[in-house]
Amino acid sequence: MEGAPLDKACRNCRLISSGPICPNCKSSDLSDDWSGLLIVINPETSEIAKKLGIKTAGKYALHVR
Repeated sequence: MEGAPLDKACRNCRLISSGPICPNCKSSDLSDDWSGLLIVINPETSEIAKKLGIKTAGKYALHVR
């Protein structure tokens, strides 16, 4: 799946953002080569977020290359 041209996924936490630094983990190791999309609205009640270790709401890539 391709996101918008500026969307990049963090290689550490997989959060998708458009800035040069991940707002979640503050890493600058971002990739524009990612696939799959998971939108987490409430990580406290989401079983998928718990299994993936996601603690912050947002858009996440399922696979980052």
